[in-house]
Amino acid sequence: MKLKAFNHVTGDFLETTIVFEEQNPSKCLIGRHPNCDFILNSPEVSRVHGLILYQHQAYYYIDLASTDGSRINNKPAAVNESFLIETGDGIRIGDFFVFMEFEEISAEYDSDILLNSETQIASTKTLIPQQSQQKETIVKCIKIIDETEDTKTFCLVAQPPILFNSTSFNYKPGQFVILDLEIEGKPIKRPYSISSSPSRPYNLEITVKRVSSPVNQSELSPGLVSNWLHDSFKVGDKLKISPPMGDFNYFENSHKKLLFISAGSGVTPLMSMSRWLCDTTSDFSLIFIYSVRTQQDIIFREELEFMAAKYSNFKLVINLTGKEFDLNWSGYRGRLNETMLSEIAPDFRERAAYVCGSEGFLESVQTVLKELNFPMNKYHQESFGLSSGIKPAFTSPITDTSQKGVVVFSNSKREVVCYADETILEAAQREAIDLPYGCQMGVCGRCKLRKFSGSISYDNDFECEDDYVLTCVAKVNETVTIEG
Repeated sequence: MKLKAFNHVTGDFLETTIVFEEQNPSKCLIGRHPNCDFILNSPEVSRVHGLILYQHQAYYYIDLASTDGSRINNKPAAVNESFLIETGDGIRIGDFFVFMEFEEISAEYDSDILLNSETQIASTKTLIPQQSQQKETIVKCIKIIDETEDTKTFCLVAQPPILFNSTSFNYKPGQFVILDLEIEGKPIKRPYSISSSPSRPYNLEITVKRVSSPVNQSELSPGLVSNWLHDSFKVGDKLKISPPMGDFNYFENSHKKLLFISAGSGVTPLMSMSRWLCDTTSDFSLIFIYSVRTQQDIIFREELEFMAAKYSNFKLVINLTGKEFDLNWSGYRGRLNETMLSEIAPDFRERAAYVCGSEGFLESVQTVLKELNFPMNKYHQESFGLSSGIKPAFTSPITDTSQKGVVVFSNSKREVVCYADETILEAAQREAIDLPYGCQMGVCGRCKLRKFSGSISYDNDFECEDDYVLTCVAKVNETVTIEG
């Protein structure tokens, strides 16, 4: 087994190989004392900080009453207690992130990090997300965490193994991936935000909320992929994911004073950003406002409260919006309003705002901020739809049946009527015409097709060339001819 450690302050990367005996309990001491098996030379690390114990064909971590303590997956490890650790788990020891590796790392990763065999220190530029040409990745589920009664986190590792911050897969906190699945014999793609952080590179996590049809709208299809993941996707199963996408992210941003506002499962990309901030820097000030219906709906509650308790520059405020009365809740109640925001964050105008939730939630927050003269050039948002983690995908019934125009597909020679509230992609799918698509938000560019004639419009500025069209967000103004 290999142990690897990354110091996010100094940039040091350490690696050692430990041979555990198969028949008897075997251990590896970690600390800064020269007699330790894995030496982490840093003042924040105790002389003998902790140990990894191999027993009964399983690995355990034990904190040996260290001065600063240890954290496993950002949760505190109690002193002298055994914690089961698996592939993808990260142990925080001082400024080091320690990971176990059971398989040989890919050649692509080896070429990224050139280790010095004498000092065991390497350059870690590849541990910082950069833009690169990336391909789809096969991932395997190694763990499923029940966050709430209807929300699960799926922990994924790459097959073959790679680091989720190398040139092979290079993401920024807050970005999303597209899952490429086959459900009941039909290929389906859906985007989901990444809830993990690239500072913990051995596994990738997506957090998914189960979806029910809205009240009084039973004709709407529930979240097909979200519910399939809950019901059918198991530990050991594999799926294909796209390269990371999206510009709703925080990485090397000039803003050090931040305001995160989320509702429901919109917390997931902001959780990725929060983990990144806590793991990699102390030079930030964050106020995190999280709206949920009831206490039982608080996703990541334990970890968020731990961050707020651990870091004086991390302020967490949770407000309950449900009508249920809870005697045990002494925090804020009701929807976020001008008075509440001014009380929680008096200096909110000095902060960069990152907001994520449903369309209605975003509109409400924008109204509050504009009423308080917030500088909207520092406002960033991501919309989550009915399927809790993705934009709604062709589930809404047509409400305006007036004909807006016609789209002609040059390759198939087919003509399709587009209604006033339909996108080109929705109209094509209604008529069983197979068009490429990905995020369904006009971000990834997978739906882009050449436009030969006609006029289209977008609800927002997507910066698409005039002779191309983003079919997932484009609406027809007249007769339009495109490839497809």
